[in-house]
Amino acid sequence: MLVFGTEMHIVTFIFVCVEIAILFYLVIYRFARPDDKTTFLNIVLIFLLIIYNVTGGLLPDPELPGSFFLQEVIAYATGFITPCYFPYYVYKAFGLEKMKFHAYKGVYLFLILPYFIFVIVFAKSNDLATAQDLLILPVLYTLWIIYSLIKAIQYKYDNDFSSREFKTEIAVLFFSLSSWIGLPFIAYFNQGQAIEASITNTGFLLLFGLQVNRHIKQTRIEHQRLMDSELLLLNWNTNLQEEVDKRTKELEKINEQKTNNFINLVHETKTPLTLVNNYLEEYINKYGSVEELDIIKGGVDKLTNDITNLFDLERFTKGFSVYNHNQITDFSEILKDSFVLFEYYCQKQILVCSKSIQENVFIKADPNAINRIVNNLIENAIKFSHTGGRIEITLKTIENKIIFSVGDNGIGILPHLQKKIFKPYYQISHKKTGLQGMGLGLPIVKKVTDSLGGFIQIESNPTEMPGTTVTITFDRHNLAEGDVKAKSTLKAQSLIYNIENFDITDTPYLPDRQSILLIEDNKSMLHFLFKKLSLKYNIFCSINGVEALNKLQELPVLPDLILSDIMMDKMDGFAFVKVISEQRAYAHIPIIFLSAKSTPTDKLKGLRLGAIDFIQKPFSFEVLYQKIETVLNNIKKQKKAILDSSISNLKILNSSEADTSSSESPADLDQKCKLYQLTNREIEIVKLILKGTRYKSIAEGLFISEKTVSKHIQNIFKKIGVINKVELINKLKS
Repeated sequence: MLVFGTEMHIVTFIFVCVEIAILFYLVIYRFARPDDKTTFLNIVLIFLLIIYNVTGGLLPDPELPGSFFLQEVIAYATGFITPCYFPYYVYKAFGLEKMKFHAYKGVYLFLILPYFIFVIVFAKSNDLATAQDLLILPVLYTLWIIYSLIKAIQYKYDNDFSSREFKTEIAVLFFSLSSWIGLPFIAYFNQGQAIEASITNTGFLLLFGLQVNRHIKQTRIEHQRLMDSELLLLNWNTNLQEEVDKRTKELEKINEQKTNNFINLVHETKTPLTLVNNYLEEYINKYGSVEELDIIKGGVDKLTNDITNLFDLERFTKGFSVYNHNQITDFSEILKDSFVLFEYYCQKQILVCSKSIQENVFIKADPNAINRIVNNLIENAIKFSHTGGRIEITLKTIENKIIFSVGDNGIGILPHLQKKIFKPYYQISHKKTGLQGMGLGLPIVKKVTDSLGGFIQIESNPTEMPGTTVTITFDRHNLAEGDVKAKSTLKAQSLIYNIENFDITDTPYLPDRQSILLIEDNKSMLHFLFKKLSLKYNIFCSINGVEALNKLQELPVLPDLILSDIMMDKMDGFAFVKVISEQRAYAHIPIIFLSAKSTPTDKLKGLRLGAIDFIQKPFSFEVLYQKIETVLNNIKKQKKAILDSSISNLKILNSSEADTSSSESPADLDQKCKLYQLTNREIEIVKLILKGTRYKSIAEGLFISEKTVSKHIQNIFKKIGVINKVELINKLKS
């Protein structure tokens, strides 16, 4: 029974439809599991089967284009290609190593080659029956394939015939592949399309069923493994979460303990600092101040301010009340009182400071909190402004709002950093500069502003225009009858501690003094070292590595020693030392690092770069001074030794040139020495002996030890056959 008016039998058509559906399933499965190589092998197999069924079912057909010869050649070709693929298929899909010969060689010799012979005979004789007689060779080859298949399965299972897997696999492969590999046999006897399609396709369905069964088992195994893994992961996550929770609680406890210890330390430090500060102020008020006391006072003020900021920030973090905002504060009065001192510091920094302060601006807030905001914002504006810059301070009201702003034309703050500056300990620049504190001022301003319900706005974009304007908006308090104004207890003087104005210049150069180059960006420290060391040495000063490199080229003499900080802006100490160590003119200068960095890694890095010492801050000046003395004294000794050695060599050279008393020419003397097989060094020593040079002078002139000279002379005596210097001279001059 044919379909659609073609030569294809209905049985073949049904198999083709089923196989096309299976092909789509395999393709989808392949996309789902691209690493499954067996699926790809199955796709190729079923595709070849469909091609075989279609061509075998439709051809030959006189209604289709192409000659009878061509149609038969195509039909037989698909019938041969499919069996040729099976040895390779079972070799790869089932791991049958013994089928390797048939997969790569046998099919070409016993299937492909006979097919081409079949085509040639068919073409010449134009008789299909005659050509079919030649298919006996592929038929016999199918029997060999079946035999090899059985042996390959036995080898795979190591002749374990009792296993269920062996029995299932050998049965299915035998019945399914026998029909496939026997396609040439079926074609030879020409039993009709329906029988041929039924036998071959039934065999394939058995084979496909075996593969489906394998996939099901493998999927079940993988599913079970996945379930086990999920269970294991769930248990592991539970245990991990418990461990994390436990560890987190431990860390929180440790952190809380550390924080409490830190707060206690800060709290305990405030008491002695208060005593020191008060006694210092009392002494200054009674006896007056000097430069040293001003520096001490500035350091104490800085430490006091940092301790206060740390303590207040921790209280804010814990939610404790820092200020009493149930007070009425005259914002205008606080700002005017503070402005007097800020104006003084602006003059020292050569800054123009202008103000626009509206009178009688009141706010419901702790006056100390307002003082804190005012001092921090104006101090930052002064610190980060360039010489000749401008500071503008404005206080005004708009309806029921207070607008307080501080503007400058300094370095500015990039937009993406404007939120980060309110985080504790954050620094805009990760490089160390003399301007930076601990990064606590603005976070405290933010905390205080939030506690008052205020709003902070920053206007700054240094890529377009220099400068920064910080504006804070508060609710205004309308003074009522009976309101009492509060007074601030904070002093603006205590907040300005690091605006230094030391005029430090190099000492006049004195030729009889050794020279030291100081590189330190902290002006107080630079001033201290300059004042102490300039009593004995020529001192040249720089505040960073770049300035120091420029100064080295301008100095009247190279320094005998360099003292350098490490953390500096523009070029730090490590970079500076690396640069000069690569320059022949400066590589010999000894370097001592002075730094607050104290890790072993930092110290090792400094020494590897060529520094001779690494002194950690804080340090004792007496210790530093003694190290400087030791280094410079050693340099003096080395210079003297080199000079003495050079003078000695010159004397020997002059003596050699001046000695013309010998009647014997140098060439004759060299000839005699070579006759005695003296070395070049021995000849050199002989010439010095003939000039009357002492052994010690010979050693110094030749840069060898006196003991080595004696050993050379013993060898000379032995080679020439003398026992003393007199005999040597007589023998060589005769």
